[in-house]
Amino acid sequence: MNDTWTLLPSVIGLAVAVVVLVPVGRRLATTADQLSERTGLGQAIAGAIFLGAVTSLSGILTTIAGAAGGDAGFAIANPVGGVAIQTVWLAIADLVYRRTNLEHAGASLENILQALLLMAMLSLPVIAVATPDLAWGWVHPISLLIPPLYIYGLVLLRGMRNTPMWSPRITRETSDEEVAQPTDRSTGHLWASLVALAAVVAVVGWVIGKAGLGVVQATGWPSAVTGFTLTTAITSLPELITLLAAVRMGSVTLGIGGIVGGNVFDTIMITIADVFYTPSTIYTAAGPAALVLLGGTALITATLALGLVVRDRRGIGFEGIAIPGIYVGTVLLAISAI
Repeated sequence: MNDTWTLLPSVIGLAVAVVVLVPVGRRLATTADQLSERTGLGQAIAGAIFLGAVTSLSGILTTIAGAAGGDAGFAIANPVGGVAIQTVWLAIADLVYRRTNLEHAGASLENILQALLLMAMLSLPVIAVATPDLAWGWVHPISLLIPPLYIYGLVLLRGMRNTPMWSPRITRETSDEEVAQPTDRSTGHLWASLVALAAVVAVVGWVIGKAGLGVVQATGWPSAVTGFTLTTAITSLPELITLLAAVRMGSVTLGIGGIVGGNVFDTIMITIADVFYTPSTIYTAAGPAALVLLGGTALITATLALGLVVRDRRGIGFEGIAIPGIYVGTVLLAISAI
């Protein structure tokens, strides 16, 4: 990695990324909220597509930087860590939305389906890690199954919205998903704004990837843990800001959909990491820490799904306590596995 940044430019790059991503996240929440009404997709699906995909762009560029730079542990830990930390953001948002438990207010069959889809997508890399020598060229065939599963999930989401077979019980605390800020901007202007914000997120993602690799090389920190914690905490800042902004606007379903939908989209980055890591399949070089990170993240997602189904009325339900605890435990176990 001869072109790896030194420590000082890396730290400066990460700091600049934080400064840039905070206002971008706020604009994304407003734009996605308005587009959800204009397109008629609904807040859960709009959150998954508009917020989930766009806010994941920074993570994609970070993952590509790690894979192309030859660091398998960093490359696979970044998307998996993104899923984990972004779910932790929901626990933080619970503190902001004081009316009731966030998962109760944002009751949505689409969000439950996405959580289940995410667990299915996370199971595929586990199988790949167990069969690292199975390869087509340098890419594991399991990696190629992840994008089609994601696309099929979007088809299921659309069909579920059009002809739902059941719906969550509506209570006084259930958020109205049709809440949207009025705007005089045309639909074309809203789309142009979304594309421009996406471009900014993508460029910042490349900076974060280079800076993260620089921190790994300069400090000697384990690349898998760095990718799972430091860089993902920064690349997922748009998700945190958009979630908090959506919750403050009352668009709870949109905010949760953005997190869960972004997590589902982030899983595609594992395929991207495998494609850009050319020495072998990325699972061959990922090491035992990858299994710990994948297992812990699947457990975090399962806990979120349980919270969406149980719908505790308390401000902080069991999932709000369990998810951060599982995250910390996963990091500690991953360190011990290296």
